[in-house]
Amino acid sequence: MTTPASAAKTRVVPVALGERSYDVVIGAGLLSNATSEITQRLGRRRMAIVTDATVARHYLAPLEAELAARGLHAGTLALPAGEATKSFAVLTHVCDRLLAFDLERSDLVIALGGGVIGDLAGFAAAILRRGVRFVQLPTTLLAQVDSSVGGKTGINTVQGKNLVGAFHQPALVLADPATLSTLPDRQMRAGYAEVVKYALLGDAEFYAWLERHGRDVLAREADALAHAVAHSVAMKAAIVSRDETETGERMLLNLGHTFGHALETWAGYSDRLLHGEAVAIGMCLAFRLSERLGLAPPQTAARVAAHLKAAGLPTRIGDIAGGQPARDELLHLMAQDKKKRDGRLTLILAEGIGRAVVTREASEAAIAALLAEEIARPAEG
Repeated sequence: MTTPASAAKTRVVPVALGERSYDVVIGAGLLSNATSEITQRLGRRRMAIVTDATVARHYLAPLEAELAARGLHAGTLALPAGEATKSFAVLTHVCDRLLAFDLERSDLVIALGGGVIGDLAGFAAAILRRGVRFVQLPTTLLAQVDSSVGGKTGINTVQGKNLVGAFHQPALVLADPATLSTLPDRQMRAGYAEVVKYALLGDAEFYAWLERHGRDVLAREADALAHAVAHSVAMKAAIVSRDETETGERMLLNLGHTFGHALETWAGYSDRLLHGEAVAIGMCLAFRLSERLGLAPPQTAARVAAHLKAAGLPTRIGDIAGGQPARDELLHLMAQDKKKRDGRLTLILAEGIGRAVVTREASEAAIAALLAEEIARPAEG
């Protein structure tokens, strides 16, 4: 697989969902022209912006000014940055403020930020007046390739991640890779884990491409970055179009997430462990378990871990700073997974690179044995 010569140009990836269909538009400079893009596609509507304090410093003022100049700015809400913002308390605050802006069902909520803002603002839009349309303006790699597409919205609870939420598709997604120039390197690496996820779950050729060009993606080289974003979005759009509410194939998108979400919850949704970092560890655990169960060929997990480690991502539970979780605590947190059926965990494992599978055949004993060994193992230098 080679990077297309047109990778740096604007791409449009449709998400085909009947009357809920929408486009994901990918291209450098889109954010500076966001108001025109939105009004041309969705009509003149009042818009309320939900963002976080970090993103606001970089990108809020021009968007606010353009909306105000056209008489379309309903108000702005800037929230604290970080996963802890996805809570009931903040959701209540967001809904109250949007209602105070006199936002009507025909208006729009603009989610300007990363996955936290997209999930939270999207959930608020889903329940406000029983459903208001919203637009995703993702500013992180993780949000551009994953969380802004597919309509999953929600908040976290003490019991687990994203356990309260709704499927509420955006009306439009505008992904501007130029916004990644201000993204901290750690956040860039965390987003890259989700790019790797797409390759591992269903595209071995894309994985081989990442092994050759992953450094270029992380270095924000324009063509490589645009290709990685567009290819990831196209893969997700195709899966979501076939399985919108995660009753079958869409479960594959959770590769590494059952382990990863448990680790995030244990870490308190803090900067101690970013979502993409948790997913990186979770994918390594999923591949190690796949080998133990005889699904994946030997050394597959080692190849995956080597690539993620070279990208600067954690690959072991021991890589998490500040102590180790207890095995039984992780098992309890994994049991809260939304895909659990009839008391059995649904895991996304792999028969090899690019061949993920949904299974309920992994016993609790096998999972417990893997976790015990991983927790006892020290971090690798």
